[in-house]
Amino acid sequence: MAEKKLTRSTNKVLAGVCGGIAEYFEIDPTLVRVAYAALTIFSAGFPGILLYIIMLILMPQGNDFEQLN
Repeated sequence: MAEKKLTRSTNKVLAGVCGGIAEYFEIDPTLVRVAYAALTIFSAGFPGILLYIIMLILMPQGNDFEQLN
């Protein structure tokens, strides 16, 4: 069985972080993006933006070949 890895997605709006989280948990990327936007708005912006930047740095870029296998 293949091991699941949390990687940035090629299905991206900005950098693929929300798309990667959605692929990992096998849910709709739009739901993750809306939840992230709500978190950012209701936390006065800064914590949500900081979290996104940290995840952008820590999550490796996904690979189309790996996603097909």
